[in-house]
Order: sequence, then structure tokens, then C-alpha cells
Amino acid sequence: MRYHGMVIRPPSEANSYILQVTYGCSHNRCTFCGTYLDKPFQTRKTSEVLDDIRTAQTMMPGVRRVFLADGDALVLSTRRLAQILDTLRDGFSQLERVGIYASAQNLLAKSVDELAIVREKGLGIVYLGLESGSDDVLARVEKGVGSAEMIAAIRKAKQAGLLVSVIGILGIGGMELSEEHAQQTGRVVNAMDPDYFSMLTLMLVPGTPLYNQWQAGSFHLLKPSAMLMELHRVISQLDDLTQCVFRTNHASNYLPLRGTLSQDKEYLLSVLDGALTQGATVLRPEAWRGL
Repeated sequence: MRYHGMVIRPPSEANSYILQVTYGCSHNRCTFCGTYLDKPFQTRKTSEVLDDIRTAQTMMPGVRRVFLADGDALVLSTRRLAQILDTLRDGFSQLERVGIYASAQNLLAKSVDELAIVREKGLGIVYLGLESGSDDVLARVEKGVGSAEMIAAIRKAKQAGLLVSVIGILGIGGMELSEEHAQQTGRVVNAMDPDYFSMLTLMLVPGTPLYNQWQAGSFHLLKPSAMLMELHRVISQLDDLTQCVFRTNHASNYLPLRGTLSQDKEYLLSVLDGALTQGATVLRPEAWRGL
């Protein structure tokens, strides 16, 4: 099995077999992201991918979950994805689910029928980086789409029967847009009603445009307490969710939280209130945070 570059996957895919089907990210212009700066976008030859699957069969025959990397593997055609998924299903008798990162652009480019086809062939969950529900923030970080497209993309995935996991980033609006970022993120997540919602905490990566903006003084990074206050504002607005599992278990976060928003909202807010009162003593040390 081969893997080119740094491995990036959601925390929930920690025990999954990571199968690289693309290199990098087809968008790769987000100002905060340094993940694929050294890895130009390219799709892998299907023959190489299938060869890796055959190798994995001999090394890890009991695979239950697979994650298709890199950043937006859903950019592959439905035909190619179907072939990969068929090979995975045939090769791993205990396979339960395949996951994939998906951009709003790639979800919108496929029809509901196409998404249903790959779902029937084993794709179980898509992870979408919302980052923010604020159109101003999305434009500033050059996400490439606005909040309306984000909502439409998630609704399309759900219509096709896929589980959806939505990811936001605390602090991505800086001090200037913190309140708007929180309010609009809550609005958009309510409209999406995802199965899973998680928030990471912004970490500035040297070499990225956002890092350069911070150094130049045009972007003002929030302090840890302000990050928690922003998270409090987001959670406070999440009222229209069916059965959404919430997590802040990523290594970038200062405070790990978990719960189901339809029943644990007040508990989550109370934990945040306590952390804001106690201060840095209950937060993850800066040196322990990571991407």
C-alpha cells in the first residue's frame, strides 16, 4: 500500500483503512489551509488504487471501515468511484462503511441519482468542511462557495441517503467577524440538520495567506476564552436539529465536548460556562494542540 504526503482524515476515521484515490485538493485556495500546499492536485490511476486494495486484502483482511483520501475524493467520476467501491466490497467481507471528504462544489456537481448509486455501493458518509456559515467569512477565506451552496449540497447528500458530517472552525472570522461567524454558522447548521457536527479551532499554519495576514496585523486571532465564547454562541442557536451528534474532539480544540444536540444542548452550554469561569486550568495546553 502506498500513500503520498501527509495523511489527513477525520478523527472518527482513526481506525479506518486510508485509501488514497486522489492527491491533494482540487480547490486548494482556502487561505487557512496548508495541508496540500506541497501536493498539486492529481487523480490516481484506478489501476494503482485497485492494486493497493488487493495488497490491503492480504495485510488487513478484517477491514471494517475505509476512508477515501485526499481532500475531496468525491471529485472522481461516479463511474470510477463505483468501480473502487465495488472492489472494496468484494475484497473485504466485513466492510461496514466507506467515508469520504466532499466539497460543496463536488456534491452539487453530482445528481441525487449519482450520489445514490455510490451510496448503494458502500459509500456511507461524507464529511464537508463548512468552516463558517457567514458569507463574508467564506469569501475572505476563499472557500469558493457561499452558505446557500453549502446548505444545498448537504441537503442533496441527505436526499441520496448518505450520512453527513459537517465541520466548522472556531476563530476563522477573527475578532472582527466573530459574532457574525457564530450566528451565521448556527443558522446554516440548523438549515442543514446534519447527522454529525463538529468544530475545530483555528491554528495558523506558516506559509498560508491567513498566517501572512496575521503577521501583517490584518487578521486578529481570538484568545482561547474568546474561542469558547464563540462556541457557546454557536451551540446556543442550534435548535432545529433532529438527532445531531456534536463533537469538539479534534486535537486543535482547547476543550473536548461531546453530546447529542437534541438532548444535551443545555449540558454542553453548562460545561462551557464552567470552563469560561475556571479559565486556562481546564483547557488543553497550547503545546498539546495540533492539526
